Amino acid sequence: MKTPDLFEHERIGQREFLGPQAVVLRGFALPRVEALLPALALLQTASPFRHMVTPGGFTMSVALTNCGPLGWTTDRRGYRYSPLDPDTGQPWPAMPEVFAVLAREAAAAAGFDDFQPDACLINRYLPGARMSLHQDRNERDLGAPVVSVSLGMTATFLFGGLARADKAIRIPLYHGDVVVWGGVDRLRFHGVLPLKDDPHPVLGRQRINFTLRKAG
Repeated sequence: MKTPDLFEHERIGQREFLGPQAVVLRGFALPRVEALLPALALLQTASPFRHMVTPGGFTMSVALTNCGPLGWTTDRRGYRYSPLDPDTGQPWPAMPEVFAVLAREAAAAAGFDDFQPDACLINRYLPGARMSLHQDRNERDLGAPVVSVSLGMTATFLFGGLARADKAIRIPLYHGDVVVWGGVDRLRFHGVLPLKDDPHPVLGRQRINFTLRKAG
């Protein structure tokens, strides 16, 4: 039987296209995990994870925080980006350089050069947490791609079409996988099925996903 670490590193370099300009870069983040995890720990100390409320009044099952000049937030007033953490009243923590470098390199590997993210939404999924189908459309610059990094427990990613009713394909995302989508695929609906309780050997009973965007 293969150990999880051997299996993970065998995936580095594999690509799975989800659309003309959407691709899963298998294991792309694995070489940077030892730098990513301490940075994540510092970020959540400065701006802790929290469960936000949607405009419809529903509390999200996924806990979130942000880093970078802009952070994504939601409340009864709507979805938006803000330079300030609404819980602390202070600017969101600075984006770690390892995050920005990983995002630029993943975007370039997917065919999007000169990506300069200014927002990083960090989601923490515990068993049972999910993300309903949605579009990333609160950003001013829809010409820039979305770069999404998965760490920890395996998740089933849903990637649909340009209409909510379009059928979505299901893709397993493992520790270290990075998904990049932009161009003609930029406004595809996407989400995550309820997370199964299958602990990861390093991160335990959680999945950390951080999504980097050019929002401003």
